[in-house]
Amino acid sequence: MTTAAARGRFLTVAAIGFALLAVSDLLKPLELSPEEGLVFFGERLKGQRNMIVAPLFAAYLFTYAWGIWNLRRFALTLGRWYATYVVVNLCLFQLRTPPPPGAGVGWYAFGVVYAAVAIGVSVSTWYQLALRRDQLT
Repeated sequence: MTTAAARGRFLTVAAIGFALLAVSDLLKPLELSPEEGLVFFGERLKGQRNMIVAPLFAAYLFTYAWGIWNLRRFALTLGRWYATYVVVNLCLFQLRTPPPPGAGVGWYAFGVVYAAVAIGVSVSTWYQLALRRDQLT
């Protein structure tokens, strides 16, 4: 069986998605808008910390994407750590970041949907890798 067939559609899309997320994180130090900056353990980074941490996190995500694409065993560990990080990061962001003035129900609805997608994709990717544990090299 080829790597693409063993990987399947979901993991193929996930690998591409994580690579795109890595590109996005790599661009965070440019701070193209005031809301730009990597959110790391619930805190939006700015300045020098953003310039250091964002590329390092992008490297992590590129490595994870490459591991998914090539069905490497280390991707299972990276996926477990990433899924845990996503949950912790979302919880800490809610605790550390007050809603903007005049935030309506849409702001809260977006937060719920964003959290569901972020947790769903990260945990599902890790789970799909775990199902293919015997095929990982």
